[in-house]
Amino acid sequence: MGLMTPEEYKTSLNDGRIVYYKGRKIENVAEDPDLKACVETVAVDYHMSEDPQYKDLALVYDEELGENISRYYYVPKNGEDLLKHLDLIIKATELGDGYIPLAHDIGADAMNAIAITARSLGDAGKVYLERIEKYRKYLQKTDKCVVAGVTDVKGDRHLRPSDPKQAHPDFNLRIVEKRKDGIVLRGAKVHITGAAYCHEFFAIPCRALSGPEDSDYAVAVAVPANAKGIRQIVRPFHGRISVDEFPVGSELRRMHTDSLIIFDDVFVPWDRVFLCGEWQVAATCVYNFALMHRRTGCAYRIPMSEQLLGIAVAIADYNGISGAPHVKEKITEIVIYLETLTALSRSACLDYVMHAGIPVPNPITTNIAKYHFAHNYHKIVEIIQDLAGGLLVTAPTYRDWQNPETHADIEKYLQANPEVSTENRLRMFDLVRRLTAGDLETICLHGEGSPFAERMTILMEAKKIIAKSKKLVEDMAGIKK
Repeated sequence: MGLMTPEEYKTSLNDGRIVYYKGRKIENVAEDPDLKACVETVAVDYHMSEDPQYKDLALVYDEELGENISRYYYVPKNGEDLLKHLDLIIKATELGDGYIPLAHDIGADAMNAIAITARSLGDAGKVYLERIEKYRKYLQKTDKCVVAGVTDVKGDRHLRPSDPKQAHPDFNLRIVEKRKDGIVLRGAKVHITGAAYCHEFFAIPCRALSGPEDSDYAVAVAVPANAKGIRQIVRPFHGRISVDEFPVGSELRRMHTDSLIIFDDVFVPWDRVFLCGEWQVAATCVYNFALMHRRTGCAYRIPMSEQLLGIAVAIADYNGISGAPHVKEKITEIVIYLETLTALSRSACLDYVMHAGIPVPNPITTNIAKYHFAHNYHKIVEIIQDLAGGLLVTAPTYRDWQNPETHADIEKYLQANPEVSTENRLRMFDLVRRLTAGDLETICLHGEGSPFAERMTILMEAKKIIAKSKKLVEDMAGIKK
């Protein structure tokens, strides 16, 4: 089949999948008035593969297939490969107006995590490694869009998945039957961005498992979005530009949604089963996915941070306060925020480590980068909202601007900088509200793992550094052990 065109991608989504959105069943996600914006966002990846100016970044020539494949489905060999992957995500996010296209990247993170897990099992993992590499070749040939289903709904988090005190055993995805031709799964995955308009998704464990009693929850598979027994209930992340906002030249903004995916006794053939009962390595799988996914998260938050800097500078100028010393200090703070994230993200790729023969971003640096972004995000939003002032939430709407009875008053009284029109000032208020919305704040905090998860990983990975530093000062103090 080879590389997929944007139109082929859109057409292929009309495959009988079961998707519920805003209380209704969707017949075709590519043509739905709301969801087609999400589809267009994913299509950015497919457009990049066709565009001569991005082909060298988006594609890699595969000697075995004798054709170009998506860079996302190429196994990295070194830090330069990781850096190109980072740059690809950054550019794709820029072209997606600040939204990551999602067509290949997160699925690739899951695929590489599964490969590392299979390799860590030694001889016992050979069959899984053969399957995942065969599946990788399938994705290279078909260029299908794949995302990752990681987070289980969990139920009572104080209890292990198999604990009989859980209200039911399906809070975590589990194997309910093993057959000659495959396995049957039951449960649910939540927070799965882009699942409604991808072709397939990986499902992998989302936590360490404590013993053999949890072995049915140690499962990693690849499932088509239209598989029998799969249904999705979709939460909108961003919708249309409202009638109260100034239009920006397109009907829909680029956006993404998140799915609650129900696995209602879903059959998975053995060739798509990559972990089946090996509870001891569930943590290996989720750890490596989290590491690579946090690098991915940092990449698409670099363009997001550039947007935050841009709206801070613009609204300060439009409000006529850009020359004030304290405003310059606030702008400096956002520059530091952006450049620290960028430097840490790039450094993590070049200072890579090897996990089971596959280069991965430096775990400490990657987690520090992700923690930096999430931990300081609200501080940056506070700066922007402070620079914007009270009109950010009290300014009249676009419909008031259009009303001949109120237009003149708004234009006269809501201008600030004499070199900036009232309309442009109001447009910027609209954009500030959109880019600092409450749902964005939540996803920036919890996406790819909460700040506490990053802190835990940083401390765990820093044991050698901590021990070395302690010994250094003990030697300086003349302490012998």
